[in-house]
Amino acid sequence: MHSPVTPDSKPFLHPEAIKRIARLELRARHIVEGFLSGMHRSPYFGQSVEFLQHREYAVGDDLRHVDWKVWAKHDRLTVKQYEEDTNLRCTLLVDVSGSMQYGNGPLNKYEYACTVATSLAYLVLKQQDAVGCVAFDEAIRTTIPARSKRNHLFSVIEGLRLSEPREKTELNTLLRSIAENHAHRGMMILISDLLADPEETLKGLQQLRRRGHDVLVFHILDDDELDFPFSGPIRFEGLELPQHLNCNPRALRDGYLQAMQEHLALLRRGCADAFVDYALLRTTDPLDAALAAYLNNRLGMHHRN
Repeated sequence: MHSPVTPDSKPFLHPEAIKRIARLELRARHIVEGFLSGMHRSPYFGQSVEFLQHREYAVGDDLRHVDWKVWAKHDRLTVKQYEEDTNLRCTLLVDVSGSMQYGNGPLNKYEYACTVATSLAYLVLKQQDAVGCVAFDEAIRTTIPARSKRNHLFSVIEGLRLSEPREKTELNTLLRSIAENHAHRGMMILISDLLADPEETLKGLQQLRRRGHDVLVFHILDDDELDFPFSGPIRFEGLELPQHLNCNPRALRDGYLQAMQEHLALLRRGCADAFVDYALLRTTDPLDAALAAYLNNRLGMHHRN
């Protein structure tokens, strides 16, 4: 039994501080390196490794990999090398529909989702695994094939940069299409506000599972959407439809919060039933929460395999 991954808290992992770092690749590096420095275990679990050979120690090699038994017998420093027998192929599915523009904090949902996606891509590449990206709304807007080269991070970032939110979401159709077009089994990470019919969304996730993919969902919501803190006369504008609503939010609050809790409960139950890992993230949550959820999922995937 492995204990959960719990990184030490780092103040620069919070959205307020991350907002000040303009470039996504610098955000990702800052978040991931800070996260890993706070961990007490290697980030490379989830892969199976086999011993390959010894080689002579070179200055700068990690002393943890030195074979001290060889040193004791032969008075020379050697390093153990390992060969990975399985590599992860990870695809980031990033929602760039119009509703992702919403945000009342330091990062809106789109900015938060892109930061999560880029950080995960950086971590996957750091583990020498392959990562790709699909940005979508009601159709696939950008597809970045999975690659394992470190500089592939910039391709992922460019794909996200070219996919500013605008249209409505059509999750079930999109997830089915992605399942049909990704024949190789791997990890699918959906990053979305999931503001669509939950039953249809779950059907799409089930399709990915039936194709043999390991699936992780990051459900991104703003505090306003979860807490409904509004008071006084207000006008709500539609982000995906040309509609608006003038109302007294106090009259709507109880019904809205009940509907939101039912929506979340249905998604949680449906994901659990389909063996899909689910994590709800507020856009005010520290970014290390997403990395911890991902790494714990990799550990779970290793046990399932």
